[in-house]
Amino acid sequence: MVYAETGVTLDALDEAAALHEQAVSLWERRRRVDAELAARRALALFGEHSGSEHPDVANVALLLAGLRMDAGDLVEAGALSRRAADITAALSTGNEIFVRLRVQALRVLATTLRRRGNQREAEAHLLDGLNLAMEQLGPGDEECWLTENELAILYKYAGRYREAETLYLHALSTIERCCGPGSSEAGAVYHNLAGLEYARGNFVEAERWARRSVEVHAAACGPNHVDTLADLAQLGSILDAQGRSEEAELLLRSAVERFSQLLGPDHYEVAVNASNLAVLLARRGETAEAEAFYRRALEIKTSILGPGNVEVARVANNLGVLLAGEGRNAEAEALFAGAFTVFEAVLGLDAADTKACAANLAEVRSRTV
Repeated sequence: MVYAETGVTLDALDEAAALHEQAVSLWERRRRVDAELAARRALALFGEHSGSEHPDVANVALLLAGLRMDAGDLVEAGALSRRAADITAALSTGNEIFVRLRVQALRVLATTLRRRGNQREAEAHLLDGLNLAMEQLGPGDEECWLTENELAILYKYAGRYREAETLYLHALSTIERCCGPGSSEAGAVYHNLAGLEYARGNFVEAERWARRSVEVHAAACGPNHVDTLADLAQLGSILDAQGRSEEAELLLRSAVERFSQLLGPDHYEVAVNASNLAVLLARRGETAEAEAFYRRALEIKTSILGPGNVEVARVANNLGVLLAGEGRNAEAEALFAGAFTVFEAVLGLDAADTKACAANLAEVRSRTV
């Protein structure tokens, strides 16, 4: 914590600092609501007694941004992280604490932007943060590999798989050297490498990385930790892609249930796994339950990400395919049309998602001519 200058009420600053530490501790124990209350009070106190542009305000704003992102509120998370980025832009790069705060602010802001579909601005912030961390902190510093990992996630979603792999492996080599191959930090990159190989269609290699991440997170964090549950859910999707639907269904149903219990029924992770389970059920012809899970995922993702997000469009397209297969052409057409508008605007006409959705829309419209 960067303490304010003299001339303000020390008791208020002490209270703000204590509230900040309390919020961190509460979040680590998964008491997000209580953590948020403490963080909001700390932010108000620092703003009142240190000034709205003080580094302490940026620091607590970043904590609160993380809490709101954890709750699925990307709008407020984005506003808070942008506030932190604006404050840190004026800080001296000769101060290591300020450099770290600046890199963290750029990374959190970029994460909210990526998840809301603004990949171009997200990439720019991550590259700025990575360059600053490399120059001021050194290539082996934690801020470097954390930013490399986030940049790799962005590249994976953009289909830039080779760039993503290079960054993941570079980050992993640093993490294994600094933290150990059995650390939770390494487990996070194993998880991301599994996701990358899944996206590439290399399902055997994806399973290898996924099982490694399950093993590491279960040992480092516990079998009921959210990271372990995310690993198991990811493994379920990978097994489904291999045709091992019975194993996959057990993992995905468990993920929907346990994430609902731990994080709340409207959390982003619930939507992700509801959608994945819907894909499995639709493939098996269990259309009624598949539709219910698709609609649940669509409602949650629309609420969190907004209707113009690519993730929302993908769920809408998949639900449209299901409904078109049942002859519900008017409903399917509306879903395809909405999804196509998003794909075209965000990804462009040459993207695979756009072309597939356009074909679906043309097909269903041909039935009504």
